[in-house]
Amino acid sequence: MRAAVVTTAVVGTAGAVSHHQQKKYAQQDAAVQQQQDAAYQQGVADAQAQQQAAPPPPPPPPAAAAPAAPDLTAQLQQLAQLHTAGVLSDEEFAAAKQKLLAG
Repeated sequence: MRAAVVTTAVVGTAGAVSHHQQKKYAQQDAAVQQQQDAAYQQGVADAQAQQQAAPPPPPPPPAAAAPAAPDLTAQLQQLAQLHTAGVLSDEEFAAAKQKLLAG
């Protein structure tokens, strides 16, 4: 009989300790989750503020006036210079070059 009482006491104590640890870990997890949520919300707010404060992109540079009868080689060199300077993207450069060569 005494063994049953001791076993019951040990099982009961182990159950209480286990429950206490689970509760403690759940509270820790909730605190971590709250911190992560707060950091995420702060990041979202910072991104929105940065988007609202960002100035609009500068207008594109004005197109250079071409002479009445430009030389094809000079136009291709001008396009290459604009591409090298970063004014034209690869796609824009290829399209403008194709347009010049097509006539």
